[in-house]
Amino acid sequence: MATDQTDQVGVGPHPEPWPTEPHFDPELLAAGDRRNVLNRYRYWSVDAIVADLDRHRHGFHVAIENWEHDFNIGSVIRNSNAFLAHAVHIIGPHRWDRRGAMSTHRYLHLHHHVDVDAFVEWTTAGGLAIVAIDNVEGSVPIESTALPEQCVLLFGQEGPGVSGAALAAAQATCAITQFGSTRSLNAGVASGIAMYEWCRQHVQSETDI
Repeated sequence: MATDQTDQVGVGPHPEPWPTEPHFDPELLAAGDRRNVLNRYRYWSVDAIVADLDRHRHGFHVAIENWEHDFNIGSVIRNSNAFLAHAVHIIGPHRWDRRGAMSTHRYLHLHHHVDVDAFVEWTTAGGLAIVAIDNVEGSVPIESTALPEQCVLLFGQEGPGVSGAALAAAQATCAITQFGSTRSLNAGVASGIAMYEWCRQHVQSETDI
């Protein structure tokens, strides 16, 4: 059955006369904006949205290891957009499954590091603490840990978790407290919780219009 126009996500063509400010995209004004963006970014070009987000990005970075082409990477990147991470770092192969990101990677700054050593070298040069997120022995509860304002939240792969080399390089390792029978959360879910906790500690609440 055909989908009614009113059921579609976003907005249709902008009524004429069109706004002339440079941040508006003429193609979107003409065709409509069906992207998954906040209302205040309707009809804006991707470059204009990125530039505006760059003015407000938070102090935490996100990193995820990519040794097994984990399908969770897309979800981690989508969460990074939602919580306005400063940047996202993929450690390992350059290729990753973009389907879970729902195009949100277009509004982020993505960096690739060939291995853990290269990633650690970058964080050291930037003065960023690495906070690994994994429920391994010696980890501390994230909800009762003061997270550094300038840091990298590091996530591992589904199954093996954060690699031994990455754990050894981390200044702290935090676990998310669980209450059921499963041993762990997948990286997509864990990343959202960890980013929310960082924001809870460091960001004053804002209401979107």
